[in-house]
Amino acid sequence: MAGNFGDHQLGIYLSSLGDAPPPEFPFHIDEWARRAERALPADVWDYVVGGAGDEATQDGNVAAFARHGLMPRMLSGAQDRDLSISLWGIDLPSPLLMAPVGVIGICTEDGHGDLAAARASAATGVPFIGSTLMQDPLEDVARECGDTPAFFQLYTPRNRELAESLVRRAEQAGYRALVVTLDTWTLGYRPRDLRHGTFPQLSGLCLANYTSDPVFQSMVPAGSDPLTTVATWAGLFGDPTLTWDDLAWLRGLTDLPIVLKGICAPDDARRAADAGMDGIYCSNHGGRQAASAPALQFLPGVVEAAGDLPVLFDSGVRTGVDAVKALALGATAVGIGRPYAYAAATGGTPAIEHLLRCLLAEMDLTMGLNGYADLAALRAAGTIPIG
Repeated sequence: MAGNFGDHQLGIYLSSLGDAPPPEFPFHIDEWARRAERALPADVWDYVVGGAGDEATQDGNVAAFARHGLMPRMLSGAQDRDLSISLWGIDLPSPLLMAPVGVIGICTEDGHGDLAAARASAATGVPFIGSTLMQDPLEDVARECGDTPAFFQLYTPRNRELAESLVRRAEQAGYRALVVTLDTWTLGYRPRDLRHGTFPQLSGLCLANYTSDPVFQSMVPAGSDPLTTVATWAGLFGDPTLTWDDLAWLRGLTDLPIVLKGICAPDDARRAADAGMDGIYCSNHGGRQAASAPALQFLPGVVEAAGDLPVLFDSGVRTGVDAVKALALGATAVGIGRPYAYAAATGGTPAIEHLLRCLLAEMDLTMGLNGYADLAALRAAGTIPIG
């Protein structure tokens, strides 16, 4: 029998009995955040940590988890746990994912955070969803994921030929699914970023997937200065005219599973299923794009409406306990965003790997000590309301 993810903490305790130094990285989300704030320039920190408007939605995403609890069940034979899942025939050791973070590339000291996250994915088996807005080309990032499946997140550009090129490159590079973000065809109102005038892509950052693309290159005259490149990108970034009718075109581009990210309404989940999509990603972009209700509040309705389609979830997940609660509410897999951005800023690949292993341990121990040996038992029990 393979060990449980929770055995990771036993290894830490045992190492303290010898001459091993104390752990280099934190174990609590608040300390991760403090270290990241010290490591990052003020404008980048605010870009990572900030949200839309008064940030009530962002804060509500986090607070919503406290309104759900787990029912402890004793003598249930949960000493050995199975957290494995299957997505589109892809076997994964756990339901934890790294959600797409468009500036992860500039969160590490060396400015190659996408590569750092990919290497942590390879080491832990936690899939990385690489953003369109990478600091390194998507092909380079995919290679660093090793044997761990990776997914590619698409911001659908206005130019269809460019969109097709990005999708086909992702497919050829070995990404196993396409995650199409629907809620970011323009930036949300973000006071922290406005205060600094921070928009990393307008400085030419995190545009490697564009500047390495032959279709994009054909749109920028040879010998153009960086401002021309950025201006070309800005005119292409998101397609505000994308509608349900365009899903047939998108479906025709690739045989990869297509997941629609940003689905919060049950009716939208049903329409996605009817349109032949392969998965639903319930998310409000971590509260960064628009004011809404807490994302966790949407999850049960989306799960019910999605039928047999897998439902991915993110927004507000900060701990392994949060992830377990989302799984209990029906999510097939759960993504983290800001936590691994904090880890990237704190110490690159080793820090991200440490964070992921700790989250997996916390998820596993939370399930085991509450009496749930697998995800089916957890989902059957659901959550109980608090307050």
